[in-house]
Amino acid sequence: MSHENDETVVRTGAGLRTEISANGYTLVADEPAELGGTEAGPTPYDYLAGALGACTAMTLRMYADRKGWPLESVTVRLRHQKIHAKDCEECETENGKIDHIRREVEIEGDLDETQRAKLLEIADRCPVHRTLETETVVETVELPSGAGG
Repeated sequence: MSHENDETVVRTGAGLRTEISANGYTLVADEPAELGGTEAGPTPYDYLAGALGACTAMTLRMYADRKGWPLESVTVRLRHQKIHAKDCEECETENGKIDHIRREVEIEGDLDETQRAKLLEIADRCPVHRTLETETVVETVELPSGAGG
């Protein structure tokens, strides 16, 4: 069953604590206390990193399973930071700051070096990775109060 067109609803109350409803699940996002939050949940950037990590792990699992490879598990560790564009050799942006995500992939299983290299190559093909590396258009439209249901 595809969830591609399912709506995600995000709602705040007082403060920065925010509830996210997606596919029947409720999640909480918040910010650290020093930024005015209550630390009731991961930050929006934590969720972004989690989405990339989950997509990477799932993509590698599906690929290895299709190939019949003895992949036991995949662990993905991610770190997000803002870096100066001038410090990024492979980036097109030259001024200001850019987002940099370091993704470390730990592959467990009795795989040879060729299989491991192929899985790292496949990691760059996960759908969330592709979304982050392509131009994305976000359209913002104001709805009348109470129109969202």
